Amino acid sequence: MNKIYNYFLLAAGLLAAGCKKDFLDRKPDDQMTEQQVYSDYDKVNKEVTDLYGDLHSRSRGLAFLQNFSLSAITDECRGSTVENGESRTYNTGGWNPSTQPGGGFKWSDCYSTIRVTNLILEGVRKYKTPDNPQNPGDLNIRLGEVYFMRAYYHYLVARLYGEIPYMDHTVDPNGSMNFKRESFHAIVEKICKDCDSAIALLPVAQPDVQFARADKGAALALKAIVRWMAATPLYNGGTLPNDNRVGKAEYTTRNDQRWAAARDAAKAVLDLKLDNGQPRFTLYTGYGTTDFVPGSNGKVYSRLFQMFYDFKAFQQEACLMNMNDKYEAWEGDNYPPSEGGGSRQQPMQEQVDEYEYIAPDGYGYPVYGPNAVADGYDDANPYEGIKRDPRFYRDIIYHGATFRNSIKNTADGSDKINATNSTTTGYWLRKYYREDYRPGNGVGFQIHFALIRLPEIMLIYAEALNETGGASGDIINMLNTIRARSFMVPVPPSIAGDKAKTNDYIQRERRIELFYENKRWFTARLYLEPSSPDQLAREQAWLASGADNDSRAQNYWPYPRCQNMVNGMRPVEDEVNGKITVGGKKYRMQRFYVAQWVFASPTHYFFPIQQEELGRDPALQQNPGW
Repeated sequence: MNKIYNYFLLAAGLLAAGCKKDFLDRKPDDQMTEQQVYSDYDKVNKEVTDLYGDLHSRSRGLAFLQNFSLSAITDECRGSTVENGESRTYNTGGWNPSTQPGGGFKWSDCYSTIRVTNLILEGVRKYKTPDNPQNPGDLNIRLGEVYFMRAYYHYLVARLYGEIPYMDHTVDPNGSMNFKRESFHAIVEKICKDCDSAIALLPVAQPDVQFARADKGAALALKAIVRWMAATPLYNGGTLPNDNRVGKAEYTTRNDQRWAAARDAAKAVLDLKLDNGQPRFTLYTGYGTTDFVPGSNGKVYSRLFQMFYDFKAFQQEACLMNMNDKYEAWEGDNYPPSEGGGSRQQPMQEQVDEYEYIAPDGYGYPVYGPNAVADGYDDANPYEGIKRDPRFYRDIIYHGATFRNSIKNTADGSDKINATNSTTTGYWLRKYYREDYRPGNGVGFQIHFALIRLPEIMLIYAEALNETGGASGDIINMLNTIRARSFMVPVPPSIAGDKAKTNDYIQRERRIELFYENKRWFTARLYLEPSSPDQLAREQAWLASGADNDSRAQNYWPYPRCQNMVNGMRPVEDEVNGKITVGGKKYRMQRFYVAQWVFASPTHYFFPIQQEELGRDPALQQNPGW
């Protein structure tokens, strides 16, 4: 019988199993035969556990691209030039099938893990792996986790590349290597089938000692996400320029049943109950209206910070977790220079503009709405001159913000815009940051990252209801429930029954609630924003609004969502009209243009399949534009 070590190393790409954490890479286990491995529950359990370890490279959280998050290649954040400026390689159009900075999350990486899932499933069947003698029933749970992982890793490939081959069996290295891509809708059905297999075997919730392993809720949530993706314009009624995808004919006509399927899948997550009859998932509501993060001048609610650190929050609303995603030094990389940081990723004005203001009537409205100025919004005093969504103060450090008991100044000193290692947009990240840490102060901790959170599913449900003629009261209630958890006021009742206005609030809520969680790159593409007629028309209007880019940045906003520009906000000293006092001086804020980015349609809607993968599999078709 062949050694299992050799069995795993017979191929690359779709056949690869180059997972560094794989037990087959270590002695003495690498000398075991297949039968010895799959005849032992403990060894199979270890293999399943290693599938979760792969999440640290296949589905990174805070540093998706290895050194930057996906926010740095969207209209959420601008990345700095450290680490060879890998995020800017994407933003300037410098990536191609041969050059794609970052690693661990690409085509061959994910398929190597998928191959391991197939080996486990087939090995357990072939050698009739015995159950855990200490806790009968564990083997079925482990198999359920493997079915989930096979579905999840296919999802990771599909959301980057679109159409993919679905590998539900191990491949004979001496057999055919022609693996053709299938339509996205065919892939969704196969992902859902694997999720159903997982649901049949998994508990509603894992015990605390197995926390962060997949359960029924994780599998149901994954089904909801892929059903939602299949219902969005990229795959359901939209038009992609110069489209040559395999399933093009399935994508150009809208099918309302896809929205109905997304609605029902999301509802199944929301309806899931524990054995005691209580909901499996609930929004975290620890701390109250008088609890604030120390050092934030009463601006950052403790609840909004603790939801990313309190274990109760993970238990209540995390559908899938990536534990120990990063350690504390990551925070220092992103702090302002005055706090020993390097401003690695800087929020853009495009993102800041999405945080609503709270109007005198007690409801939330966009700062670019028709009533904003009349309600008291002043773009020269946009942060504390009027109440903004509390999540704004949790997410963003701005000129005049109090962070770690220090008022940040982007006009002077080490934190000045464009100073060494400082911001280029006028902002720094704050979401996830602990106020008690500073580089070198001896405080150590791990940061855990929720790959899927309950609000994402709630927003899918609200949107699917809106798209299928659901009751407006149910839609608004879902939005207001998410907002209330964050101490944000409700949406205005006037949007009830108006599908377009309701959709605007849903999309804005998604952008705020899921900011910096690696969602925006995909969402912008799923809705075909960069090449939509509306956004292209806005881009032309922006270009016509001034003689130079700074003038345009000040005259025309909100900015077009074509992924082609970066804008910021800088303080201008003004002793007469300035309303923001920092360092004894008065300032007014002024928009400015930062940089141009490159987004080519249809090229940048998907990652290109690496050139070496195309060489290994002649049946693969490259993505549009590449």
